[in-house]
Amino acid sequence: MKGPLFYSKILLFGEYGIIKDSKGLSIPYNFFNGALKTDGLETDVAIRSNANLKKYVAYLKNINPELVTFDMEALETDVNAGMYFDSSIPQGYGVGSSGALVAAIYDQYAHHKITVLENLTREKLLVLKTIFSEMESFFHGKSSGLDPLNSYLSIPILINSKDNIEAAGIPSQKSDGKGAVFLLDSGMTGETAPMVQIFMENMKQEGFRRMIKNQFIKHTDACVDDFLRGDFKSLFLNTKKLSKVALNHFKPMIPQQFHELWKKGLETNDYYLKLCGSGGGGYILGFTEDIEKAKLSLKDHKLEVVYNF
Repeated sequence: MKGPLFYSKILLFGEYGIIKDSKGLSIPYNFFNGALKTDGLETDVAIRSNANLKKYVAYLKNINPELVTFDMEALETDVNAGMYFDSSIPQGYGVGSSGALVAAIYDQYAHHKITVLENLTREKLLVLKTIFSEMESFFHGKSSGLDPLNSYLSIPILINSKDNIEAAGIPSQKSDGKGAVFLLDSGMTGETAPMVQIFMENMKQEGFRRMIKNQFIKHTDACVDDFLRGDFKSLFLNTKKLSKVALNHFKPMIPQQFHELWKKGLETNDYYLKLCGSGGGGYILGFTEDIEKAKLSLKDHKLEVVYNF
């Protein structure tokens, strides 16, 4: 048995801000994917994944049945038979590894599931987000539910606020476009929970709260609007502002060896870097008006182009 594929995701804009009701924009990233399998493979990865699934099954038993119920008998039978999540999605990289697993479990075992084939009203999206938030909290302590939502539906999601999300149409890619969004591999994994903890601690200071509201959220919202409108000139101006705020106020989330690289982008305008997910490692997201120039400027690093315009 091999279940359907669920893809990774990239939160283009909204990291940390969406905790405080900024806008956000999340897109599927088909380069990585995962699927549930029961092919009796005894690899280390399969054994580890299966052991995790056993713990996860115990957690799912305690989810509010008014929210969602699962075919527990089938799930337990499959997990006991060695089912695991076969995934190419790197863990701790901010591209939604646990989200894809949650989406796969919901798709396979949830009763009365909401499917991508029906008319996805805002209400249905919110119900799904709430379910996924509960399901994914097992992995992160507290989850917004957005990663699994993106993975499950495989469509761009626009977050207007916590209680207002919708499927979004994004400008179509230009395969020959010089402008690009890219991923930069930091070469180390990041843990979501401690990074969010640092952010929450900082939020207790009035100065930091003010900066989040008047700068970080303002620039994030502007970037989302620019991107959806296809106004890339304005997008780069706002992304630069966002990149600067991150360097000044989110230093713990940026791996030490990237501080200079971050600054270099702001000084040369060859590229602008921003956090991809919670940071602390994993991928860093880059924006450039000229991908060849950015590649030259970052020649010691591996760039993965996500989107051309």
